[in-house]
Amino acid sequence: MTRQSIGEALAARLYAAETAIDNALFEAAMLTAMLPAARSDAHLSAVTGQRAFDGAAATISALSSARSHMVDTHASLAALARKLGLDALAVGPIDKPGDTPPIGGGGGDGPGGSPDIANKTLSDMVNKTLPGMAKLC
Repeated sequence: MTRQSIGEALAARLYAAETAIDNALFEAAMLTAMLPAARSDAHLSAVTGQRAFDGAAATISALSSARSHMVDTHASLAALARKLGLDALAVGPIDKPGDTPPIGGGGGDGPGGSPDIANKTLSDMVNKTLPGMAKLC
């Protein structure tokens, strides 16, 4: 395996991990949002569901922290790839800070690479939407 192919494999795993955390965060937030209405619809006192609500809220906090750590991991791997002189390893339709003009419809904010480089995808990657979302994010 070449360093480039290893980098591409890592980029695919990183994208998958970031997507998994975002999906889990979305599902936990949806559950948390439903809890007050479910409690009310069941005619239960607020005290009855507080422990479940606290647990769901703590889950959101933990997932947010995990997401932050994954963003740090992403930045570290990107810096290492640049240091090793690897080609751009972007996977997925996501605009990155610095993409100007924005490639995937988001809001890039500065000088960036060409659209062909920023959206280089691996052949086995499939763009997916988050559950409940109408478009790619």
